[in-house]
Amino acid sequence: MSHKIVITGATQGLGKALALGFIQAGHTVWGCGRTAAAIKHLAQQYPAPHDFAVVDIAQPQPVQAWANRLIQTWEAPDILINNAGMINTVAPLWEVPDQEISDVLDVNIKGTVNVIRSFLPSMKPKGQGIIINFSSGWGRSTSPGVAPYCASKWAIEGLNQALAQEVPPGIATIALNPGIIHTEMLKICFGEQARSYPSPTEWAQKAVPFILKLSAKQNGQALTVP
Repeated sequence: MSHKIVITGATQGLGKALALGFIQAGHTVWGCGRTAAAIKHLAQQYPAPHDFAVVDIAQPQPVQAWANRLIQTWEAPDILINNAGMINTVAPLWEVPDQEISDVLDVNIKGTVNVIRSFLPSMKPKGQGIIINFSSGWGRSTSPGVAPYCASKWAIEGLNQALAQEVPPGIATIALNPGIIHTEMLKICFGEQARSYPSPTEWAQKAVPFILKLSAKQNGQALTVP
């Protein structure tokens, strides 16, 4: 069975690895990102029914317009993956620039909320659908230097649990910790040590089948890609 899958932050890292993995597995991917050149490249590589668009998920109006276009052109997605995220420069909370804190919270929390609010209503009439909100090990534990990021991912865990109590039967919302993967984000935190962890492509080989097996039974759960 082929699924229609929305992925935010599809231009790099885990989002791009997931997008390519799902496409190779025969599914349709509708992705977004903020880098126009990367989106253009993906759109040329993977034309319709795949769809890649420049969207800043921190802004509710563009997200709603993007969702409306996809739903009207095609239909509601089967799986919605809130992957897009950013991390602050590693520093004590009082030294992190104001704008950086705002950006982390806007993308990681508000962005996830905007995407859910824009797509979930279209999924309800079908009575089925999976919403995956990327959390982190730092959404369930803490470390110094990443307080804004921890705050954003702990918020995702709480948001997910509350939303799970609101969604109708047949729909599941799941907080997913992807694990530790060698991404640009990890390099910010771990430096050269990041190289010792699996690449996004290696990770996607496990993550894609894991996500495809999720069902309404997992509603409200906090899971980790094995």
